[in-house]
Amino acid sequence: MRKFAIISTIACLSLLSFTNKPSYKLARLKYNGGGDWYGDRTALTNLIKFCNINLRTNFAAEEETVDAGSAELFNYPFIFMTGHGNVIFSDLEVRNLRKYLTGGGFLHICDNYGLDQFIRPQMKKVFPELDFVELPLNHPIYHQQYDFPNGLPKVHEHDNKRAQGFGLIYKGRIVCFYDYQCDLGNGWEDYGTYPGDTQETRTKALKMGANLVQYALTK
Repeated sequence: MRKFAIISTIACLSLLSFTNKPSYKLARLKYNGGGDWYGDRTALTNLIKFCNINLRTNFAAEEETVDAGSAELFNYPFIFMTGHGNVIFSDLEVRNLRKYLTGGGFLHICDNYGLDQFIRPQMKKVFPELDFVELPLNHPIYHQQYDFPNGLPKVHEHDNKRAQGFGLIYKGRIVCFYDYQCDLGNGWEDYGTYPGDTQETRTKALKMGANLVQYALTK
């Protein structure tokens, strides 16, 4: 039943631009372990607004928060996860996340610098048979509404490493996209949140976020 609900939700999203009342919401994943799951406080609401204007989606203006082990997870076609610190998924949460993702859901993980060492082993619990693979520059996720021939835009510099986009691919479908050394969520936040950031960089980040949403809702 849950699998059917997710698939039905995604199939119906293409009709949202023709309705006046928002019918669907995007959500932020709340997790245990002590990491700051609440980081990038204005990011998701700004991405929602950008998508409603530029992709003609009709998402509710405010984000929701959902626990990794909650049945409510299946109400959202796109889940955003971010943070700097520790992440722990319980056995129940592992099972719930796997059902959600294999049933048609999509998880975007944004490494807000410091998440990498924690999130990789936790996602390995969810998909022990899968590894994160770096997506090639010609992957459709970079060529949706907006074209990114060089891959992820670099929002903030950390360790002089290039921005990378990784995916967990289950039966030919990306169920989880992970941006690393990019800080995509930082780029979605209110302009002026980070001194020195430019509107150009912020717009690129929002466009890439819109690509992720569009990909998640149509693949």
